[in-house]
Amino acid sequence: MATLTEARRLVVKIGSALLVDRDTGRLRADWLRTLAQDVAWLKSGGSDVILVSSGSIALGRGVLGLPATALPLEQSQAAAAVGQIRLARAYEEALAPHGLSAAQVLVTLEDSNDRRRYLNSRATLETLLGFGAVPIVNENDTIATDEIRYGDNDRLAAQVAATVGADVLVLLSDVDGFYSASPATDPTARRFDVIDSITPDIEAMAGDAASGLSKGGMKTKLMAAKVATAAGCAMAITQGATLSPLRALADGDPATWFTAQMDPHAARKRWIAAMKPRGTLRIDAGAARALALGKSLLPAGVTAVTGAFGRGDPVDITGPDGAQLGQGLSRYTAEEARAIAGHQSAEIETLLGYPGRAALVHRDDLAS
Repeated sequence: MATLTEARRLVVKIGSALLVDRDTGRLRADWLRTLAQDVAWLKSGGSDVILVSSGSIALGRGVLGLPATALPLEQSQAAAAVGQIRLARAYEEALAPHGLSAAQVLVTLEDSNDRRRYLNSRATLETLLGFGAVPIVNENDTIATDEIRYGDNDRLAAQVAATVGADVLVLLSDVDGFYSASPATDPTARRFDVIDSITPDIEAMAGDAASGLSKGGMKTKLMAAKVATAAGCAMAITQGATLSPLRALADGDPATWFTAQMDPHAARKRWIAAMKPRGTLRIDAGAARALALGKSLLPAGVTAVTGAFGRGDPVDITGPDGAQLGQGLSRYTAEEARAIAGHQSAEIETLLGYPGRAALVHRDDLAS
């Protein structure tokens, strides 16, 4: 299991109760400053860091004078619209002294359920990380309604971790781990240091949310752990209220670690290989050799396209003799793939009338 400082890619979930003072509705600026120091420290060690942050509604409700209780949907969305600006500015100001750029990424549940949007989200996050930016991800509360909501940022963080192939997910919480019962009401409750398997007994121990600002309880954290660990990502639940919470975790502060079932790369390949293909791309010998070396599939190497598939759909990839070489997620529809097959990537804009991605199937979306 990767430790915090060994993580190649790290996702950190920050709840509203940590970021916003419940009594005043104001940002906990000193706490955020130390979190930014932690992020800079991790990035200096070579880790990519993505923050999944609540707080827009909590900040916005303070500005609009709304109560710290459940709000009607339209008031929640209005508070989010006001708060998102302040949240993004807060992260920008906290990270700037360390030479880090903050990037706001707003998503809804549809963005991970729809494979086309999933690929777009993944590509955007990968590009931002490539530029050294720190993506600040939040659910788009200004437009999301119940049927397209994650509903809590624990599960959103786990989905982001799975999307980007993170090897560690940290849920900064109001408790220092997963307990056998609520430590607030049961003095015999014990914290688990490590959980290798989420059994029915473990699930039965989960309670509900305790914070008036937070929507997630231990039940949602276990759901997040299932998603993350199945995607090859270890997950930690730890107390987040302390200053410099990530350094504290790295230095041995109490936490519960959920172990990953496999490494992120293998988990993603297995997920792709298990999909039912919607079409086939036949490729030439040169493209087959490139795939064997771990490269992406470019349009120039495709000799034939069969089937009806959309962007993000799985397709079989076969060699010149028809033998299956692997399966991948297409970045183009079947119609688009036919139009660009056999052509150089530089010709895509001329052929389609708009610029496209250089690879027809990216190497990260290939399973062989």
